[in-house]
Amino acid sequence: MDRNGHREVTEVPFRLSVGAPPGAAVLDFPGLAARARSHGLDVHAPMRLAFHQLITVRSGALRCSVDFTEYELTEGGWMWVRPGQIHQFRSDLGAAEGAAVLFPSGYLGAATAAAARLDRPAPRSPLMGPEGADAKAVRGVLDLLENERRTVSGPLEAHIEVVRHLVAVLVLRLAHLPGAQGGETAGGEVFRRFQRAVERDYTRTHRVEDYAARLGYSVRTLTRATRATVGCGAKRFIDDRVLLEAKRLLVHTDLSATAIGERLGFPDATVFTKFFRRRSGETPAGFRARASHARR
Repeated sequence: MDRNGHREVTEVPFRLSVGAPPGAAVLDFPGLAARARSHGLDVHAPMRLAFHQLITVRSGALRCSVDFTEYELTEGGWMWVRPGQIHQFRSDLGAAEGAAVLFPSGYLGAATAAAARLDRPAPRSPLMGPEGADAKAVRGVLDLLENERRTVSGPLEAHIEVVRHLVAVLVLRLAHLPGAQGGETAGGEVFRRFQRAVERDYTRTHRVEDYAARLGYSVRTLTRATRATVGCGAKRFIDDRVLLEAKRLLVHTDLSATAIGERLGFPDATVFTKFFRRRSGETPAGFRARASHARR
């Protein structure tokens, strides 16, 4: 913890365990905890992952948080944590049985990445629970993947490619479950370009007009595409991204509100505080104190 009692977030790159074959990591929950320890990490600490992490529960229950939203995974539930999100296990991994599949950006082929929409920022709802035939299909792919990772037979090169293809099948299955993308395709290419631009430039500008000019669209076009996709206007979408990063920095760093406001592109602390209060209903200091108390 830092001097104000905040639990600092750990930036976690993708690293394989010693002796593991190259490619994705496929682990049960004890293996996930052991992997964290081997890299000097506390598996229950908040982490900003630089890779994709798929988590599923076979029995028991597991509580997690992703960017300040709490979720509970029960039997058959899945969680997809995307690169850049802050994830934390909020209950003991030993209270549930399940599996985790970890893989870095760029691991899967371009066609798979495009079909699974891996190049886009994380959807707003990372929790999913396949049912019926979907659940059976996803479970079957995971079983094959775990068996392949446990038993390396034949040439190592063939094993690596089998694992890659199985991860691709799993990702494609999960990406196209009903509701998995939160309607993200409704706005088409206009929204996708806007979303990528916001992710790149939200610390530099919060104006829809600036994004419209850079992308070659009208403000009305961006607003219509964003509303069709995520149910809010373009300005609200930008502000949501800024607010999320402000909350991340307030909870997981010791930066002052002034420094956070500067980092996020606000001209001074007063403007940042007004923005934060308007969007969240409390001051940055009030949010930080409440969040710190809740996590102790």
